[in-house]
Amino acid sequence: MRGPWAPLVAAACNLLVAMTVYSVCRLIYLAENWNYYREGLTLSHWWALMKGGMVFDASAVMYTCALYLVLVLLPLHVKENARYYRCCRWLFVVVNAIAVVMNLADSVYFKYTSRRTTSTVFDEFGNENNLGAIFGTELLNHWYLVVAAVALVALLWWLHVMPRTTRHYRPRWLYYVAMGVSLVGTVPFVVAGMRGGFAHSVRPITMSNANQYADRPIEAALVLNTPFSMLRSIGKNVFADPHYFSTEAEAMRYFTPVHEPDSAAVGTRKNVVVLIVESFGKEYTGFFNQDLDDGHYSGYTPFLDSLAACSLTFKYSYANGRKSIDAMPSVLSGIPMIEEPFFLTPASMNDLTGIAGELAHDGYTTAFYHGANNGSMGFEAFARATGFARYYGRTEYNDDPTTGGDSDYDGTWAVWDEPFLQFMSRSLGTLHEPFMASVFTASSHHPYKVPDQYKDLYRDEGGQPIHKCVRYTDMALRRFFASASRQPWYRNTIFVITADHTALTSHDIYKTDLGLYSVPIIFYAPDGSLPARVRDDVIAQQADIMPTLLSMLGYRRPFIAFGKDLTRATTTTSWAMNFNNGIYQYLRGDWMMQFDGQRVSAMYRFKDDPLLRQNLAGKSAVQDTMELELKSIIQQYMVRMTTNRLVINHP
Repeated sequence: MRGPWAPLVAAACNLLVAMTVYSVCRLIYLAENWNYYREGLTLSHWWALMKGGMVFDASAVMYTCALYLVLVLLPLHVKENARYYRCCRWLFVVVNAIAVVMNLADSVYFKYTSRRTTSTVFDEFGNENNLGAIFGTELLNHWYLVVAAVALVALLWWLHVMPRTTRHYRPRWLYYVAMGVSLVGTVPFVVAGMRGGFAHSVRPITMSNANQYADRPIEAALVLNTPFSMLRSIGKNVFADPHYFSTEAEAMRYFTPVHEPDSAAVGTRKNVVVLIVESFGKEYTGFFNQDLDDGHYSGYTPFLDSLAACSLTFKYSYANGRKSIDAMPSVLSGIPMIEEPFFLTPASMNDLTGIAGELAHDGYTTAFYHGANNGSMGFEAFARATGFARYYGRTEYNDDPTTGGDSDYDGTWAVWDEPFLQFMSRSLGTLHEPFMASVFTASSHHPYKVPDQYKDLYRDEGGQPIHKCVRYTDMALRRFFASASRQPWYRNTIFVITADHTALTSHDIYKTDLGLYSVPIIFYAPDGSLPARVRDDVIAQQADIMPTLLSMLGYRRPFIAFGKDLTRATTTTSWAMNFNNGIYQYLRGDWMMQFDGQRVSAMYRFKDDPLLRQNLAGKSAVQDTMELELKSIIQQYMVRMTTNRLVINHP
């Protein structure tokens, strides 16, 4: 390709190649996660998703190829040589190869988050030293994606167009005019591509704009691409007042996070133990799925099923997030995940409290247990910030002469659940009562291994590699409760068991926008003070655990929590929420509402329509009220985050 316009034509061809590669990555993303998208995905709808995806692909390509375009279109005659354009070719291929790897790798990570990865992933795993082993394992498990990545990078190289202008082109002035016009004329197209359109009124597109092309929040991940999500989330101001209501008093007509004590409450001095069990989605239990598979489903948690049978549980119970780092703020501080994990936002530096911090005012001893390296996932920092006076991690485990030390390390994440929970049981016996303690388990996690001595006992079954790990952790829980039951503090304790989030799913009901958040929430009192009952009249969420526990204990001080007291909840007052790919999901009564921040996009009678197939937006009498309630929750959440008002200072 020769002539003064050759660099412009070559650059345009290469951008088209990059766009094509992004589209192929989207097809691979769909194929890798087909079970999550097959419901209702017609050819016409797929084309609509692809067209929307091209908008975000264009933005990503313009960002990542901006330097390449400038170098190719510089009006400098001296650059017109083969060596210079070979360097430009390398730049183009390397940058887009990184984009390919990011997109394909994220197609695997989607199963655990149901969203595109953002820049916060670097903070999330910043303290981990085991990522090399994890990536290595995944490369072997998903070798076909490695082959696809190599093929796409080869395609980038092979299809790249090199201009062949000559340094002796005459007349020289025509070259400079052509290149100058090319460079200047390209700028508006680059800016429009980055912003998502040419119109003056078009604001730069963000990740939430993907929902205008999607019918379900989970489809937004298919519209987006990972480089765009990474770039758009760098330095993002996560929390901003949406100004739905002109005053705080007006907003508080519909919701308040301030929990006032019950003047008639009788205080108790019971111990509290909260177990956050890694990846124990409700799907894995038999107790909560007695009608699944025509009544033949038994699940993988025989001990947890037996414990649930003598506990206070909830038919409709949900996580507030999809990651481990979403769970701790939700469960222990009543702070649900909105926009980004709370740990990774500037608001994490606010004054904080939680169950531990509040009970410390009443003289409770507080301790948090996590068998990973101290500092892992930011758990230790958050635990201490919210009132846990003691922290027991891998360091403390190894320093204890009664443990197996490093021999009990799983080689990837943490100490195996069985020995670590036994260590916790012994440790609890040394705490001054009353105490409030929590543990975050780790073994039911990728890369889905069990200790060598259990490999023959717990094998892959049911089509998901996590099932054997669930069985192992269920056994570890059984042994923990057996050990704890022999100690004097046991009968004076309230136990709460929940999962941090769901994980790999097999049944369609757990692949919906709501099913992806379905986790058990179990309250168990060995002394029988809590009724053995499955409540199907209220909706429970992780953020309810803090206000519920404090109510059970007769706590006498006001506190902040974005949840409710389940002991006082009724069918008309119970609610739950989560944030799904830029969409707020709000449940009340029989209804689930999806709201994009400006308008209601869907209304489902989720109890009668568990697969969420019939969108009744605009046809429900409760829609307007639910929208006002949700707006109140969002606004007060945002305002309190930005003004550091997450704590009520006690006298």
